[in-house]
Amino acid sequence: MLSWISYLGLALSACIAATLLPMQSEAALVALLTFKPSAVYSLVLVASLGNIAGSQINWWLGTQLQRWQARRWFPVTPAQLERAQHWYQRYGRWSLLLSWLPIVGDPLTLIAGVLREPFWRFTLLVSIAKTSRYIVLAYVTLYLLNP
Repeated sequence: MLSWISYLGLALSACIAATLLPMQSEAALVALLTFKPSAVYSLVLVASLGNIAGSQINWWLGTQLQRWQARRWFPVTPAQLERAQHWYQRYGRWSLLLSWLPIVGDPLTLIAGVLREPFWRFTLLVSIAKTSRYIVLAYVTLYLLNP
């Protein structure tokens, strides 16, 4: 039986992994699935909810981003921000279905906040993307790597 600490650790690693901070949650999910394959549904749910929450943090940060843009310490140049906004406007909200991708996924969720994507639509698209990724990872772990 997995303890609540295992679930909390998975949720936190998934949440942090979805923010702009460098972290991976896949290894935690695979390790827990290997230890307790029968908990697949609860583990995928917890990882998904944590990852979605991290993306929602990015969205919120994006809504606050432009107020800090004039500061000297601000890490994004106006040109970089404009380029990211142009990319998001070109490909639209459907690009949020790529929010599970490494490197580009986290900034996408931030830009969605900058461009004021409605929170409910943002959450729906990101939830589809993030949960699908964990489902595929669980399937590969349980059925392809451990037949």
